[in-house]
Parts: sequence; C-alpha cells; structure tokens
Amino acid sequence: MITRRHFLLGSGVVLFSMTAGKLFARDDIIPLWPDDPPGGGGPSGPIKISRNGSWTNIVSPAIQRFRPEHPNGEAVLIAAGGGYRQIGMGREAWPVASWLNANGYTAYVLSYRLPHEQWQAGHLAPLQDAQRAIRLVRSFERKVHVLGFSAGGHLLGMAAGRPDFASYPRQDALDDVTPTVDSAGLIYPVITLEAPYQHTSTHLIMVGKDATASDEARWSVQNYVTGHYPPTFLAQAEDDHTSNPYNTELMRDVCRRNHVPVELIQISQGGHGFGLGKAGTPAALWDQAYVRWLDNLG
Repeated sequence: MITRRHFLLGSGVVLFSMTAGKLFARDDIIPLWPDDPPGGGGPSGPIKISRNGSWTNIVSPAIQRFRPEHPNGEAVLIAAGGGYRQIGMGREAWPVASWLNANGYTAYVLSYRLPHEQWQAGHLAPLQDAQRAIRLVRSFERKVHVLGFSAGGHLLGMAAGRPDFASYPRQDALDDVTPTVDSAGLIYPVITLEAPYQHTSTHLIMVGKDATASDEARWSVQNYVTGHYPPTFLAQAEDDHTSNPYNTELMRDVCRRNHVPVELIQISQGGHGFGLGKAGTPAALWDQAYVRWLDNLG
C-alpha cells in the first residue's frame, strides 16, 4: 500500500534528483516500513532540501538504490551525517554512491528519521531505521557493508555493534532476520559521547545536555565492540574540530583489543565533512584505500 508518507518521499527525491542533473527511477526508492514507522508521530509535508543538498523533514524513512553497470555482488549501505539535525545527501551520500557504483558496488542511501522531528520513538528512531535498512538490504544482497559519515558513522557504528538489540517491535517477517553487517566503514565519525567529548550535536540530540554518565556510555559506539564486531575501516582528518580525532583512535584501539580487523587512515588536513574530499588534497585519499580494503576482505 502506498501511503501519504511514501508518496511525499518519492516526490521529494525525484525533484532533488532532477535538480542534481540525474533522474532516478521511482522503483529505486524503497520505504523501510510497511506503513508508519514504529511509535508513529513525525512531521508532515514534503522533504526540505537545503542549498547544499541536506535533507530535513524526513516524513518517510527509506533507502534509495543505486546500481552499478557491472555489479560485483556486494552492497554498501550509506548514512550521511548532519549531527542528527539533517542528512547530508548532496555533499556526502550521493557522491559516494556514484563513486561506489564506479567501483562495482551497489549502493543504498539511507534517509533516516531525525529525533527532533516529533517522532514518538525519540532518539531510538534513527537506530530503528538503520536496523530495518540493514535487514532490507540483506534481503536483496549477498554481502552488506555499511559506510557512515559523522553522525551517520555513529548511527551505523551502533547498528553494527548491536544486531541483537530489539530497538522496535516486530513488524513483519523481515524482522526475523538478524541485522548483521559484513564490515563497517566509519568516516570522521562520532564514536564516543562520554566525557570530555560532549560538545557535539550528536551528544545533544541523542542524550541531551543533562545526560548522565550511564546515558553517555549507552550511546557510545566503543562500548559495543566485541570479538563479533565486523571488520572496521576508519578515516579522519587530524584537524577535525567537530568530531575530535580521538574518536577514531579510540575505535581503532578498542577493535585491536577485541581482535577485530581494523584500519585507520589518518589524514593530515581536511577538517570535518569533506565527503570524498577535494581532488589533490589529503582528504581525497581515503576512498581508494577503502575500496582496496573492501576488495581484500574477500
């Protein structure tokens, strides 16, 4: 059944795709939920798109599929950042999807609910969407990797570490699938919400300014890394003033302690939010390293 939410989602995506110079088929937009998301609530009206291509007013969370000309049989689920206040589709998700396609990977771009947009599930809403998206992509694909940026890295890092956590009541048979992933790529991610790294928008939205230490620990990715965590790729600039570079160093170290294969690309300059990185700059080096790393996973 096509609900009002699903119709509005499709209209917004097609409009933006046309302005970006490329039109994608309506069939490649796949709503995550059979009807309203768990808990209900949320905004109404069309998706709001900023000048730089960031999305807010996420009425119907979904995945958008981008197929390569010569698929290699593996898929990457992408979650762009934006501090859980917006989703950076134009600067992160879609350029990365196109680049992955050029390397043979089918890309799925996740539009996840933003907690402050009146969803009854509150800060659980994005994690519910991420788990459902992983289940959905796994129903289509042989291998499922996740690639998250900034807050999207926090989201997919949490999802990768908590496949057995029931973040929402069972909706249908799809939810009988455990949402495991084959690898996690986390690019300038927010990993920890614990002191003294409490200045991020991710911290404010997910646990609030008056959060207890236990709240902060509960929403910190590193606390869910065990020997079962998937192989992990990390990249971050040393001059990142939004997400302290300690985040990726912490994640690397906890992966090593748990014998999880991990690679960290430390970039000399690039700041935060560089996406694929401008050609000729240090920030443009992580992408090929990531593809080589994926290829070597076998």
